[in-house]
Amino acid sequence: MYRQGEIRVLALGLIRDGERIFLSEGYDPVKQQTFYRAMGGGVDFGETSRQALEREFQEEIQAELTNIHYLGCLENLFVFNGNPGHELIQLYQCDFVDRKFYELEQFTFAEGERQKTALWVDIERCKSGELRLVPEAFFDYLSAQL
Repeated sequence: MYRQGEIRVLALGLIRDGERIFLSEGYDPVKQQTFYRAMGGGVDFGETSRQALEREFQEEIQAELTNIHYLGCLENLFVFNGNPGHELIQLYQCDFVDRKFYELEQFTFAEGERQKTALWVDIERCKSGELRLVPEAFFDYLSAQL
């Protein structure tokens, strides 16, 4: 959770399967807007961003990752639920170890007290603007992976 004035460090995983990308769905109640973001989560004090990436996937969806490669850092300034946010995102390209994750279209998982949805999305739906991918700088890395 964000505290006012805090810069949060996240580790997110870019997982592609052909023309699909694996994303987590979010909703901003103030904007009444659904958005999509690569899965992952916060980096805890004393762990590397790669360790955080692997831990978050294990905790949230019990998935192991392989072929993990660092892509870069994104800085994201945003407003969510009416509050300003600031995050530094360590972005990794990776794959699932277990092939079952490529066969599932979508599933729900718990993130703290909240129920969230993870799903495969056709990349064109994000590029066309039909689905809102955040942060927008994510497209720079997505395009490089084509």
